[in-house]
Amino acid sequence: MSTPHNHASAGEIAEKILLPGDPMRAKYIADHFLENAVCYNQVRGMYGYTGSYNGKRVSVQGTGMGMPSMHIYAGELMEHYGVKKLIRVGTCGSLKEELKLKEIVIAMGSTTDSNMNCDRFGSISFAPIADFELLKDAYEEARKRNICATVSNIFTSDKFYDEKGAEKNRLLTSYGITAVDMETCELYTLAAKYGTQALTMLTVSDHLVTGEKCTAEERQTAFEDMIKIALEII
Repeated sequence: MSTPHNHASAGEIAEKILLPGDPMRAKYIADHFLENAVCYNQVRGMYGYTGSYNGKRVSVQGTGMGMPSMHIYAGELMEHYGVKKLIRVGTCGSLKEELKLKEIVIAMGSTTDSNMNCDRFGSISFAPIADFELLKDAYEEARKRNICATVSNIFTSDKFYDEKGAEKNRLLTSYGITAVDMETCELYTLAAKYGTQALTMLTVSDHLVTGEKCTAEERQTAFEDMIKIALEII
């Protein structure tokens, strides 16, 4: 079995998987957190690995940036490889002054300006949400580790550079949106379609209100806290 974007054979990908956007982060997770990790995919440089964590089989797969890329990789994992539990582990921009750098956001739902669900559902405004069991477990694990985690609706943007970004962000913040990424809405929509469990956990790397940004070292440290939570609950 293989797809145009994944050369894994049947059985090479675990039913439980972490999904960083950056394929090099997938390699980092495999190298530093998984035992006996084996690379199953290098197509287009989008690395995928399967290993074990605390004796349980887990995979990690890069997904790239944006909803179309998430559509390809997560969709193939669910439809062709039988993946049942997926946790996106990425970074985000904070839209609220009180949501600080390096803190974790757990996405309860995702609002978007993408047209992908409009194309799917027409006049129906579908509201994609996280799996409750994964969300609850992630929040409780963060509390147990004394890690600050905010559970909220987030904004999945189609643009990284958006000339209307400040206007959109002000409006979204007034409706309780705390952070912005570029992939979650599609992950949650696909999970609903295929009847799988999905969750997004994000580390705040940039503050869109104050202009602050994490250093490379700060990103890595905060990222590791999030990975430990994800691996424990998956």
